Formats: sequence, structure tokens, C-alpha cells
Amino acid sequence: MTRLALPRWTGTLAFKAAVFITVMCCALAALLGVLVHVSVTDRTVGQARDLALSRLKEATSQYEAGDSLVHGAGVDPEEMPLPLRQLAAAGERGTMVGKRRGHPTMWAAGPASGDRVLAVAVDYSQGADTIAGLDRAIVWSSALAIGATLLVGAFAVTRVTRRLHGTAQVARRISAGDLDARVDDPRTKDATLPQDEVAAVAAALDTMASSLQGKLLSEQRFTADVAHELRTPLTGLHAAAELLPPGRPTELVRDRVAALRTLTEDLLEISRLDTRREKVELDAERLGAVAERVVRASGADAEVVVVRDEWVETDRRRLERVLGNLVANAYRHGRGPVVVTVEGAVVAVRDHGDGYPEYLVEHGPQRFRTEGGATGHGLGLTIALGQAEVLGARLEFSNVDAGDGGGALATLTLG
Repeated sequence: MTRLALPRWTGTLAFKAAVFITVMCCALAALLGVLVHVSVTDRTVGQARDLALSRLKEATSQYEAGDSLVHGAGVDPEEMPLPLRQLAAAGERGTMVGKRRGHPTMWAAGPASGDRVLAVAVDYSQGADTIAGLDRAIVWSSALAIGATLLVGAFAVTRVTRRLHGTAQVARRISAGDLDARVDDPRTKDATLPQDEVAAVAAALDTMASSLQGKLLSEQRFTADVAHELRTPLTGLHAAAELLPPGRPTELVRDRVAALRTLTEDLLEISRLDTRREKVELDAERLGAVAERVVRASGADAEVVVVRDEWVETDRRRLERVLGNLVANAYRHGRGPVVVTVEGAVVAVRDHGDGYPEYLVEHGPQRFRTEGGATGHGLGLTIALGQAEVLGARLEFSNVDAGDGGGALATLTLG
């Protein structure tokens, strides 16, 4: 069964509020209109019925006395409604609204001599006009009331939704890394203003942002301080390791010292990226040549495929850092072949391993988090993503379907 696709604006709070207000106004107007219509109609019809019955009584007395009948009275009139004629023929008296010469008429009838019927017709045009005019007035007043209510309601709802949209926009800015963003709703700062739910949400979001900003700044300072403090003793340790005699133990010490120095430099680079004060030095670079140079420098067994080369304005050092980390990650944690594809301003790095962890595809790389027995500190992809943001590029992580060979795929889009 095919579902009807509705426009996106039909799901907004303003639209739902407008529909709710309209439905409630229509229901209320219909209820009041029915009550007024029934009340006025009963009174108008009752007055016309009483008048018709009194004339019928008078006409009956005149008919029995053999006098002339009152105006509008007659025996077996042709235009009398058939149900009323049958009721009178059965010996009962009754009234009924019908037509006489094309005009609304209140008929009253009762039995006459034999099976004949005596009827009285009272003009009901004024009563019918009164009811019709009342119905028109109810319709117009209801439409005006609904329109006015919609305008007032739309104004009130729009003010609320505008504040909600502003709060949502600030939340998106915070999610994008702008920890200085705040809603600053005036109601949260002035206790004399009425406090509503939107103000409570805004205050909670501002409090959360301030707390998050404090914790992140504390973490960034700690990372930078640790990296700086480690740098000096590591330099001395590296110099001491170079003085050790050749041998397997010396190689192990030098390897661990080099790993520690790399980790320290990565932490320093992350702390610089966290400050968001990095400046780019733009220059024209041929993307295919940069990719080939990165692969050669990495020493990884990777293939470079240039589908369409292109000159780009970028910071060569940062671009090489991004591509180098992507290639190194694919070579160390994936399976071959590792393929670097250049197509225009897009560079794709793919391996044929088990793919990226699910959390990385959904939320991006997270420092010091690895899964599936992988080695490393989770900093390589974090640095690649940070440097890509400095370049103004977009770096996306995904997994290739098993039917296409599987593997992890990192796509860097420049410009």
C-alpha cells in the first residue's frame, strides 16, 4: 500500500496548533450555532403553532355555527400537506409547516363533518426569514470568530515556535563545536517575566553548554599540559637511547621511545586543533601528485588511482597529514589492497578489511577509543578529521558493502 507523502511543514508545531485551534473553534461554533438555532426555531415555531391552533379553534366554532370562516381557513384545501390531512381525517388535531402559494405556511387542521378536514393556513414567511437570517448570522459570526482566533493563535504559537527554533539552532551550533553559543532567553534573566516551558528548556540548554564547555576546556588544558610536560624528559630519554650499545634491547627501547614521542606530538597537535586557532597557508597543489607523494612517504603497500586530476587551493602540509593518517590507518588496521582514488577534488582511501566500527561511522572518530582488538590510541583519524576541518574540507567515514568487496572507506572532499 502506497503512503501519501505529506509536505514537511505539515509536521510543524505551528501547523498542528493551527489545525487544533481550527477544529476546536469549528466544533464550538457548530455547538453554539445548533443550540441557538434550536432555541430560536422552537420559540418561533411555537408562536406560529399557537396562533394557527387558536385560529383553527375559531374556524371550527364558525364552521359548526354555519358562519363565514376566518381568513385563511377552508375545508379540504388542496395545498395542505398530506400527512397533516391524514392526521385530521383520523380525528386528531395537528400543525405542520408547509407551503401555500410558494410561501412558508404554518398549517393547522382538524376533523370537520364526515370525513372532511378543516384547515387554517397562517403565513410563516416572517418566522422562516428570521430563522434563515439567524443561520446566516451564525455562519458569518462563526467564520469571523474562527478567523480572529486563528490570527491570535497563530501569533502566539509563532512566538513560541520562533523561540523553539532559536533554541534548536543554538543546540545545533553547540553540536558543531561552538561551545560559546547560548540561547540567552530574556525570560531566564528577568524574574519578573512569566516563566514558561520554552524558557526552562533554554535555561537548561545554556547550563548544559556552560558545563560541557568547562569540562572540555579542562580536558584540553590537561592534554596540552601533559604533552608539554612529557616533551622535555622524552627528549632526554631519546638522546640517552641513542647512546646505548647496539642490540635487540636497544632497538626495543628506541622503538618505545619513538612511540612515546609520536604520541606526545599527536597530543600536542590535538591540543592545538582544540583551540581552533590554526591558520592555513594556501597554495595551488595538484591533488594526484600529493596523493602519490603521501603514499611513497608512508611506505605502505597502497595503490594510487587517478581518475581525474585537479589543481586545488589548499595547505599542502595539512593535506599530507590528513592523507598520511588515512593511508596509515587503512594499512595498519585494514587488509590489502589499499587503494587511494583521486577524482577531481575528492580523494577516497579504501582498504578491504572488516570496515570501521559502527560508532565511528555514526559519530566520527573518538580519541583513545578502539574496538575489535585494534592497536593504537585512536588519535590518527581524530587528527585527520581536525585537520580536514581546518582546511574547510569534508571527511566522511563509511563501510563498503560485502557484495562489493567490503572494507573501510574514507572520503575527503576539498573545496
